[in-house]
Amino acid sequence: MTTPDESTIALPAEVLTAVQGARRVLVLTGAGMSAESGVPTFRDAQSGLWEHFDPSQLATQEAWGEDPPFVWAWYAWRMQLVRDVDPNAGHRALADLAALREVMIVTQNVDDLHERAGSSVTAHVHGRLGELRCADCGAPYTAEVSLPVEPMERIDPPTCPECEGDVRPGVVWFGEMLPDAAVAATDAAIDTLEPGDVALVVGTSGVVYPAAGYPAMARAEGATVIEINPTETEISDMCDHHVRGPAAEVLPALVAGLTG
Repeated sequence: MTTPDESTIALPAEVLTAVQGARRVLVLTGAGMSAESGVPTFRDAQSGLWEHFDPSQLATQEAWGEDPPFVWAWYAWRMQLVRDVDPNAGHRALADLAALREVMIVTQNVDDLHERAGSSVTAHVHGRLGELRCADCGAPYTAEVSLPVEPMERIDPPTCPECEGDVRPGVVWFGEMLPDAAVAATDAAIDTLEPGDVALVVGTSGVVYPAAGYPAMARAEGATVIEINPTETEISDMCDHHVRGPAAEVLPALVAGLTG
């Protein structure tokens, strides 16, 4: 994706002023940011073999227990989708921002687009697709996996070399606890915020907790909370300022405003 013409992006003066005055910037990203790179959001209508399935029916321990090859095939398809796309201008702008301010990224996204753009991520609160582990013994699985170019109805998951159990994706399924380390890292990042710092809330609908509560927590620490989203969301009322536009346009314009 090419860098947009920043001159067409109208950033409120108070937004630029807030970021210019911040020492730390907490960035909370959601599915909308990855969608701008071409990654379907989790709740998008599914295509092909899974078009009649609610994603929530494929992201549970129960579904895995009933049919691991069917669930693995869906995740293998998603992993291939992520491999086939590139970080967008918004991802790259956050990496640039880290050269100007102390940036802490907490993301709900399970892909690696932030890292591929050059950012260091504080926490993946919903896990990561590529951090595979055994569903039985929990041992990490680091071997390369074969991913389908086209969706397939069933693919046998890899076998754990430790216990011969089935290997599962490293995402958080419905009904599972968030990773302790990610929760602790997020809490610690929010605790470092002080009056004058900024929290950018980017591309999240604000319907999934506890992540939907992070903007309010940042605000309670004295941070100025800025929402970047094309539409109003469930957490808009928690934010001090709103920029209605896609991250791939707004974030490059924000960085340009700091360096121009």
